[in-house]
Amino acid sequence: NIPYNSQKAVSLAKNLMSFIKKESINASIELAKERGVFPNYNKSIYKKRNLKLRNATVNSIAPTGTISIIAGCSSGIEPLFGVCYLRNIMSGTKMIEINPSFKDLLIKKNIFNKDLITKIFQSGTLQNIKEISNEIKKLFITTFDISPKDHLLIQSAFQKYTDNSVSKTINLPKNARIDDIKNIYLMAYKLKCKGITVYRYGCKDQQVLKFNYENDESLFNKNNPMYVDQEFSGGCIDKRCDL
Repeated sequence: NIPYNSQKAVSLAKNLMSFIKKESINASIELAKERGVFPNYNKSIYKKRNLKLRNATVNSIAPTGTISIIAGCSSGIEPLFGVCYLRNIMSGTKMIEINPSFKDLLIKKNIFNKDLITKIFQSGTLQNIKEISNEIKKLFITTFDISPKDHLLIQSAFQKYTDNSVSKTINLPKNARIDDIKNIYLMAYKLKCKGITVYRYGCKDQQVLKFNYENDESLFNKNNPMYVDQEFSGGCIDKRCDL
């Protein structure tokens, strides 16, 4: 229940990653006792600190956009791309996906219905949906609702306690300009991020995630539901999609 673009989220990110870093170091110390230190230990900063580690680096945050769907995990430290969107599968199959936590909340509040989901799907954001309360809008804020600065503050918080690079993408709208990207890179440098990725929505003819794909209303046709195999790794856990 913490909005992604809040100081509380930044503090949580630091606390979480500092704990992971501490435990990673402790584990590497134990491995070093058993197997010895890494080959270039004598040239490392750890030699000066008399900290004997098995690993030169102990952690990284890898890109998980695709592999995260295998077990229904969240996509690294990214904000939600959307609460309701269409996934373009490699075979050309199109699947509507609804964030399960968001869906459960709508059901709990008794406002989950086809018309509302259709409206959210076509909008790509909750911010202009009058049926959704401000409290829910703040909690389920999506990547395009978040400023580049807020994206970077989260990445920087994790980077502080991560040895290698942090995988993180700032999704930009179609009308993003060169200066927008320049400012993001400069800010990332000042915040001591080791790397940064930006993606301007619609810059490619085909992209994995997109909103209102060809205005294809047939996707919501009750008489023509979409089916997937039980082994399908994204979206629907059951044989049928929600709609």
